[in-house]
Order: sequence, then structure tokens, then C-alpha cells
Amino acid sequence: MSFKILVSDGLAEDGLALLRQMGEVTANSKITADELLVALPDYHALVVRSRTKVTAKVVEAGKNLKVIGRAGVGVDNIDVAASVARGITVVNSPMAASVSVAEHTLGLMLALARLIPAADASLKQGKWEKSAFMGGELTAKTLGLLGIGRIGALVANRAAAFGMSVLAYDPYLNEAQIRERHAEPAKFDEVLVRADYISLHLPLTAETNGLIGAKQFATMKKGARLVCAARGGVIDEDALRAALDSGVLAGAALDVFASEPPPAGSIATHPKVIATPHVGAQTAEAQTRAGLAIAEEVSTVLQGKEPRWRVTANE
Repeated sequence: MSFKILVSDGLAEDGLALLRQMGEVTANSKITADELLVALPDYHALVVRSRTKVTAKVVEAGKNLKVIGRAGVGVDNIDVAASVARGITVVNSPMAASVSVAEHTLGLMLALARLIPAADASLKQGKWEKSAFMGGELTAKTLGLLGIGRIGALVANRAAAFGMSVLAYDPYLNEAQIRERHAEPAKFDEVLVRADYISLHLPLTAETNGLIGAKQFATMKKGARLVCAARGGVIDEDALRAALDSGVLAGAALDVFASEPPPAGSIATHPKVIATPHVGAQTAEAQTRAGLAIAEEVSTVLQGKEPRWRVTANE
């Protein structure tokens, strides 16, 4: 059987080529929500990244859908429960961008430590303000990880190479597993109290939505720095602004936001925030891996086989 596959967000050519082996592929990275509802009934598979919102209404429109593929890790833009209820398999590619996101996290930490964006902007304005950019070293600092799965473990490994001590909290891992990931096991509150840098590696769920708020900021070490390249909704952005304004936090570096793109006047514009537009996975290598991985997963499902990375309704 030849299948019809709709790719509604950008996908690497290698992935598209593999999907074409399964049938007719339509790639339209500018398709609107309304256009998607009209077009979807003709397709057997839908492949998305983070732009396309696969709501229950979209799922309902996919009368012939067999599989929805997310080229990436997070599936908070997909109504997984509605999909599973309709008998539609949801798959993702959780391994593809791990290295890229981990490296971006370290880049954000270095940018915070050495005030790199501000120094660059100053020099490009024709200024020479060496004394204005007194930074600090990562060496001998404590990094606290909230979540030490695939990406968190890679961050821990790289932070150790910088001479950092690494603490980690992860409710899904035991102490031995955390130690295997090059980190000292710690309780959630202990990470907040002890860490000089705190990096979030948590999915966005009902439990983690707004998890880092005023109470948590109040317990952090004065002058600590926060990094997040996971999901924006994990942080209460109003509380973060207050913590930065009061001096409780010395700075934050964010690649993700509660609303993307963030509106005018959002936390992204705060002078103590280094902000990037959700580019943690935006490397040529990661995009090639993600495209191939999700194409393989979608093809596997269309062939009636069990995929490697099936997403369940409780994820």
C-alpha cells in the first residue's frame, strides 16, 4: 500500500527521502491551523516539530491517520490522549537532539558566567569597556540539575570537565543511577539551596507546569544563575522577573518560554536574561538525526510494526 504523508514543519532532506519510500510526501512548513484541518483527512501520517499544534480537533480531522510523528523530544504540542483514543500511534525521536541541547546548555552557562552577549554588543557599539564585564569561572562552582535523563546526563559529563561539582535530583532514578550519570544525588530543595547554577531538564506536564516559582526562587543561593533549555512552562516567568529584580538571582539564560514566540515585554527582554529562540536542537547534525529517526519510526508504524519510541498517553 502507498501512503500519504504530511510533513507540516521543516524536516531534513534525508528524512523526507526515507518517507518517500513509503508513498507520497507533502512538505508544507507554512500550513496554517485551518489549512491543516482541511487537508488532514487525506493523509495516513502527520510529521511535526514544535510549531504545529496537534489538538484534539486536529486529531479528529485525521480520519485516516495511523501515526503522528514528532521530530524531537517534547510532545506537549500533541494531544497524545486524544490520539491514542482514536487508535493513532504517536512516536518521537528523543535521542536525536540530546548532544545539541546539552552543548547549548553549556553555552548558555558560559555566556552567563562571562557576560558574553553584553560584551559583544558593547564592542559592536564602538565601546571598549573591559572593567564593565567582570565575569566568573565555572570551575569549582556547583551545578544543580533538576532532571538527569539523556540530556541532563550529557550536561553533567561536560560540566565535570569544566571542574564543576554536579548535584542532581530526578524522581525517576535511584541514587546509584544518578551517580552513574556523574552526579551527586540530592533532594529537590537541596539542589536549589546549594547550586551556583541550576539547569532544568524536565518535561512540561501537569506536575511540572510552573514548578519553579516564587517559593523555589526564595530558597536559592543569593546570586545563583538559572538555565533552561527544556520547556518554558516549567518556570513561572513573573516570579523569575521578581527574583532577578530583587537580586536573588544574578541572571538567567533561557532558550524556551511559556509562550513562543514570547510577547513584547516578556522575560526575554529582561536585562539580566540571555535569551535564544528555542534553538537548542538547531544544529545541522541534530536535524539530520531527527529527520532520519522520525522517518524510521513513522515508516515502522505504517508497515504495521512496533516502533522503538512509542509515546503513551501518560507521558
